[in-house]
Amino acid sequence: MTEPLAVHLGEDDIPFVDIGEGNLLRVLQVKRGEGLWIIENIFQAGYEVETHKHTGPVYGYTTSGAWKYKEYDYVNRAGSFLYEPAGSMHTLQCLEDNTRVWFQMYGSNINLDTDGNITSVVDGSLSLEFYLAICEANGLGKPPVMIE
Repeated sequence: MTEPLAVHLGEDDIPFVDIGEGNLLRVLQVKRGEGLWIIENIFQAGYEVETHKHTGPVYGYTTSGAWKYKEYDYVNRAGSFLYEPAGSMHTLQCLEDNTRVWFQMYGSNINLDTDGNITSVVDGSLSLEFYLAICEANGLGKPPVMIE
């Protein structure tokens, strides 16, 4: 009987890609059967993510910088942990350059305009497809993202 082996990815194994104006993304893991997607971002001050609602829970770990949700008073700083229940709605705003955040998400993000209309739906598979396309376009090959 064989035991499953741990999988290690080093800091440089999965590159960050630019998603505009120096804001970076890397996709670390996608488990389609569980609806799980784990990403890491590095945001620059002033970056704002479209207002969105989650269909599943989200866990956020901030390792540097500062960011907040427009709808709340607290600020996420290095060492902060954030839990977002399914159905929560918010607008991410980055407050400091080089803010680094790791998100573990389940389900989809439903992006909304100012009137509450759906503008797009993003999930792990779509994020992975987007990430791999940018990697290929930038000559980075296909990073060893953990995909199940």
